[in-house]
Amino acid sequence: MSGPESNDRSSRHSARQVIRVGHRGAAGHAPENTVAAIHAGIACGVDFAEVDLRRTADGSLVALHDATVNRTTDGRGRIDRLSLQDAKRLDAGNGQRIPTLQEVLEAAAGRTGLILEIKVTGVAQQTVETVRHAGFTGPILYASFLHEELIHVRAADPSSSLMVLFDRFPGASVARAMTYAASCVGLRHDRVTRRLIESFHSSDLRVFVYTADRPSAIERALSLGVDGIISNFPDRIPSE
Repeated sequence: MSGPESNDRSSRHSARQVIRVGHRGAAGHAPENTVAAIHAGIACGVDFAEVDLRRTADGSLVALHDATVNRTTDGRGRIDRLSLQDAKRLDAGNGQRIPTLQEVLEAAAGRTGLILEIKVTGVAQQTVETVRHAGFTGPILYASFLHEELIHVRAADPSSSLMVLFDRFPGASVARAMTYAASCVGLRHDRVTRRLIESFHSSDLRVFVYTADRPSAIERALSLGVDGIISNFPDRIPSE
């Protein structure tokens, strides 16, 4: 980018308050993807709590990152082969249970926004319907590395706000994000560059980076002009 228009756009972005996002609630302070982690994020003053969504064998949406419960609970097995009742028996750390999406919405209601990361195919419409039926009025971003799922989110809620997540950056990453009518993108903090951020900003896409925990990584992200930082320790992200 070059010229006065580009400079004005860069100034607008650099002047924005950075959005503070608690990764998996605030996984540095409480067991990830639990109600306690969401409460911890709220205590840190996050603008959004990010949680991961999967589905149980009997069709309930729950907050869980991995395909199995092995790492984060005292149980074993694939979440999509466990009933909600069986999943609820597991200890997710410090006596916490795997929460349903409904419980996530209740924990955040009136206190913080949510980034709902869809981890599996086929749950977009159910996710949107659960949010709608809960009457959640805070800001919500639907995010996914499974970009086709975002099309289904948009179909279920034409007014939804979408975040396209990237691990590696295809040559046409900006065009791809625009294809899904996204409002923002999520990029790895250790791969992002100022030039890449400016390319997204030039198309009016906000840039979030994940998962920046070390103070040096947070400082670098801020210096590059990102719009939001996703961190297990959101209290490390400056609030001013």
